[in-house]
Amino acid sequence: MSNPTRDEATTERLEAAAFRALVGHLRARTDVQNIDLMNLAGFCRNCLSRWYREAAQAQGIALTDEQAREIVYGMPYKEWQAKYQTPASPEQLAKMTQTKPNH
Repeated sequence: MSNPTRDEATTERLEAAAFRALVGHLRARTDVQNIDLMNLAGFCRNCLSRWYREAAQAQGIALTDEQAREIVYGMPYKEWQAKYQTPASPEQLAKMTQTKPNH
């Protein structure tokens, strides 16, 4: 499959749209716990928010972890935790221990 030539602005618009779709999907799937994402994909909502903050800082934009998390979660992180986070099972914790070097 060939990769059509796109200018940088078009590429950034496409990437931004994909990011917005991912964030929207994660906001809708509150049943999916961060530990599940980490165990299966090697990243979670907190990773995504950290990458967002790091990108902002690379552009000279000051953004705290809490601000970046609110962008990804759609609400303050503590509120999301209280509403949706469930305790991790022993199996989830064991898997996290096994896969932790990959995160």
